Amino acid sequence: MSSAATRTTGQDHLWSVDDHLEDILATVRPLEPIELQLLDAQGCVLVEDVMVPVSLPPFDNSSMDGYAVRVADVAGASEEYPAVLGVVGDVAAGQAKPPYVGPGQAARIMTGAPLPPGAEAVVPVEWTDGGLGEGPVSGMRARSAAPEAASGQVQVHRPAEARAHVRAKGSDVKAGDRALEAGTVLGPPQIGLLAAIGRGTVRVRPRPRVVVLSTGSELVQPDEELGAGQIYDSNSFALCAAARDAGAIAYRVGAVADDAETLRATIEDQLIRADMLVTTGGVSVGAYDVVKEALSSVGDEDEAGSGIDFRKLAMQPGKPQGFGTIGPDHTPLLALPGNPVSSYVSFELFVRPAIRTLMGLKDVHRPTTRATLKADKALTSPAGRRQFLRGTYAEGEVTPVGGVGSHLVAALAQADALIVVPEDDTSVEPGAEVEVVLLG
Repeated sequence: MSSAATRTTGQDHLWSVDDHLEDILATVRPLEPIELQLLDAQGCVLVEDVMVPVSLPPFDNSSMDGYAVRVADVAGASEEYPAVLGVVGDVAAGQAKPPYVGPGQAARIMTGAPLPPGAEAVVPVEWTDGGLGEGPVSGMRARSAAPEAASGQVQVHRPAEARAHVRAKGSDVKAGDRALEAGTVLGPPQIGLLAAIGRGTVRVRPRPRVVVLSTGSELVQPDEELGAGQIYDSNSFALCAAARDAGAIAYRVGAVADDAETLRATIEDQLIRADMLVTTGGVSVGAYDVVKEALSSVGDEDEAGSGIDFRKLAMQPGKPQGFGTIGPDHTPLLALPGNPVSSYVSFELFVRPAIRTLMGLKDVHRPTTRATLKADKALTSPAGRRQFLRGTYAEGEVTPVGGVGSHLVAALAQADALIVVPEDDTSVEPGAEVEVVLLG
């Protein structure tokens, strides 16, 4: 773990976005692997290759409801001159001992049932009279409704080539193949494959537990009555949702009042269930910036000089930031600004990559692209600051939404991209090519 002592370069030092992110990612380490039941492993990252112990399918089986036959017995069959075969019984899915199909015989077979010995192909039931002697049928009748169809005779109206409508053993995956490779994120199809090859548990890096705290005595929970000078707490909801979207298990803590002792106690209480802590608000230079007050002097219990480093970044929005580790397990803590847009942009740039690093993912960043700026007038940006503007992206063009104010939540809700204006650019003309971070 790096320490605040080695990171700090003076209060007036202006960190670049890249240096701040590099410091975070150099400190955060992937979580230790654990063995989880399949459904508990959804969204987690495999830490080892998974090999196939048994072929899929494990036996030749029918892909149709119909009749298992020998190819020679149905050669030349037609509706005018059907092949008439003796039915020796049914073959159902899961049947252990299917009947033997000899010359001039057929077995009624269900989809997924094993191809019986002696049979070489399957003719769909629609190519037959269904054993009822009444011409072509459109489907197979239930055994209880037509028991005679599983015995007696069946008329087959079309020929079949060898292996027709037969799923070969191992045609999906073969024993010894690699089913999934290390680094795979387990979604529903991957979990289905693991179950299909008989794996009930899997070794993964767990989804990180992220605790989100918002600070501010002015914050009120949604559905409560607003008093004078109060606003609803939106940041903790947005960041909790963003953490879940990034792959974490997120816990939201209700707004903490502007009291340093209360905040310190709350954070200490949350450490037991946190792989990462995220605070929002109280990191600037105001008289009531409680996060800065509470955590500036807090270090890891067994690492001298460590703790939370509060810094200024050469970016807009999101200039004030805090980062470090806290507690006996050196739990990473990222302190974000309190303005909603600053908070969310900071999350996308710094917290999301940190979460995905904890997960053990190789690609931790949102995708970026180049796009043509579609705007009525030039975009302005302060010199020496990397600006991130909300925008909507479509078909190679990006359009700004809302203004530059870091309190504009409604505009943020419309955006699916961030327009990046580099530090050296103070103006970007309509039609110019810009870098875009895709949020969708």
